[in-house]
Amino acid sequence: MSTSTAGLTFRDATDADVDELVALIESAYRGESSRAGWTTEADILEGRRTDREGVLEVVESPGSRLLTVEREGRIVACCQLEHRGDHAYFGMFAVSPRLQGGGLGKTVLAEAERQARETWGVEEMHMTVISVREELIAWYERRGYRRTGRMTPFPYGDERFGVPQRADLRFELLVKELA
Repeated sequence: MSTSTAGLTFRDATDADVDELVALIESAYRGESSRAGWTTEADILEGRRTDREGVLEVVESPGSRLLTVEREGRIVACCQLEHRGDHAYFGMFAVSPRLQGGGLGKTVLAEAERQARETWGVEEMHMTVISVREELIAWYERRGYRRTGRMTPFPYGDERFGVPQRADLRFELLVKELA
């Protein structure tokens, strides 16, 4: 399934996209390249954000989609949508650092919400955000998400999620009504 919005093409990722998607996600969150955008986690986490296996798992899992966004034939953004009963989970959101700040993220988020509502009939979108990412949380709040105060621990010691640079990391659940 593929849809188009303002010069963008939205489609489900395939196995052939995995390496390009890993590179995009890493560039948006880790290392020096991530500092070109505002979503960097480079000051709070080092190491990898994801890997080929993690992305492939999302692509191939039933009830899960990795929505891929192309402009002029190049992948410029992506996000995970997972059907979880009465709600959808939004994750693995990445926008190319050189395109951040121009409204692409808002467009991708709105399309992801629309597709989750239409595909699965869900009335809520859930996501988790590292609680110290105040600027990012504020961005989601401006898009209708609300902080729940429900926290889950950061997986310290599991380097698949990065190497923490501080001891106070945890995830906060954010929720938005889609109806």
